[in-house]
Amino acid sequence: MNKIDCVVIGAGVIGLAVARALAREGREVVVLEAEPAFGQHTSSRNSEVIHAGMHYPAGSMKALHCLRGQRLLYAYCRERAIAHRQLGKLIVAADESDMPGLVALQEKALVNGVTNLTWMDRRVLAELEPDLQAYGALHSPTTGIIDSHALMVSLLADAEAAGAQLVLQSRVTGGRETEDGMVLFVDGEEVLAKTVVNASGLTAHVLAAKMRGVPHETIPRVRYVRGVYFALNVRHRFRHLIYPLPEPGGLGTHLTLDLAGNARFGPDVEWINQVDYTVDPGRVDVCYQNIRRWWPGLPSGALAATYCGIRPKVINVDKPEGDFLIQGLEGHGIRGLINLFGIESPGLTACLSIADEVLRRCRQYW
Repeated sequence: MNKIDCVVIGAGVIGLAVARALAREGREVVVLEAEPAFGQHTSSRNSEVIHAGMHYPAGSMKALHCLRGQRLLYAYCRERAIAHRQLGKLIVAADESDMPGLVALQEKALVNGVTNLTWMDRRVLAELEPDLQAYGALHSPTTGIIDSHALMVSLLADAEAAGAQLVLQSRVTGGRETEDGMVLFVDGEEVLAKTVVNASGLTAHVLAAKMRGVPHETIPRVRYVRGVYFALNVRHRFRHLIYPLPEPGGLGTHLTLDLAGNARFGPDVEWINQVDYTVDPGRVDVCYQNIRRWWPGLPSGALAATYCGIRPKVINVDKPEGDFLIQGLEGHGIRGLINLFGIESPGLTACLSIADEVLRRCRQYW
């Protein structure tokens, strides 16, 4: 049986960040990825936004890791010359009825430690974004965008430079607890690992249920939200990210820009029961309605459904918004196992902070 110090399951941005942190600590690290390349799911099917942290419930893991993660990520991008841009974001009130929600959002931001939001009225908005029609807006100066693929390439390079190894097309189908660590079943073979980090994203809860010894009552209920993105095929003049008020399951259908200045809208929200990347072109009709609340000049025929992403949401009665769940010994009673559940947005922003938290928890096993 192969014996390994640390196994990270999943080579998305979280798994790669965790592998980097563990390897830089001097541990032997192997990353097992079922797909033929890294970052094939949530990590590459998102808005590529560096979030500021105002949207998440006070005291949540999302709020904590988003704020800390943003600082770490900007510093890392500068250090490694990873393409990014701090464009800023406008969260808009399309009409006066949206203002109470915008006020509540600012109050939440202050509780979370986001103190740099500023109010903008119609006059200022008209000068800043001439095509935007809004009653008012909150401006977030530290929201930005990033080349997520370049980030993952850099994280992997750092991890490999510290001795970590990525093994592709290696699917973990289960495991069992032993006195010497966790035995993992990998494509018909067995691997013994002292420390296992389950960073398998969309299927983390499914894999945890296949680990013998993990109490099933400790595995959270997870639901999927599929979000379609719509490309804009006409010229535009927007210079900021434009967000409406958040909606249940997401932050609303918003405008994001890529590093080349191209615009896309999304994601919308569709609750689904299994991983399915089918894009329904008909969803664009509702998208037009939502966007025209604040951009009435959006031409007909200007949007095309392009791709979708899926977000895994931990569903708890007391936390209906969903939160990150970093579960260690105290959660399931198994020494050497860390489960990462519900790592959706703002996971990209929070990746380095989450990796530090996982490293801290892993230290108790060594």
